[in-house]
Amino acid sequence: MIHKRLRNFLGMAILLTAFINSASAQSVYKVKYKSQADINVFVVKYESQCDLKVYEVKYESQADEDGLWYWVDYESQADKKIYFVDYESQSDLKIYFVDYESQAGWKNNSKRHLLR
Repeated sequence: MIHKRLRNFLGMAILLTAFINSASAQSVYKVKYKSQADINVFVVKYESQCDLKVYEVKYESQADEDGLWYWVDYESQADKKIYFVDYESQSDLKIYFVDYESQAGWKNNSKRHLLR
């Protein structure tokens, strides 16, 4: 009986750990200087040019999937600090702002690690 409960507990712990580790950081803060940033971002003109399609949500609780960003007021609240660069060649990540939440998500999966 104890072994069965322990096995169930360990199974749940492993699932919870996997879920937490797969969650993406989506609370972002715009820093003033490149040296403060976790990620250098460039906003492209066309969706076809981007790595990530971004939708800005109104509430932090909505920022639970890739591409759903919530802008925080203070650097200490952010999962990731970003700096907007002037040139595409300076960027780690190219984004395109979309009009609908359902459009948000990755176009270039090789960049996923940047928001983990």
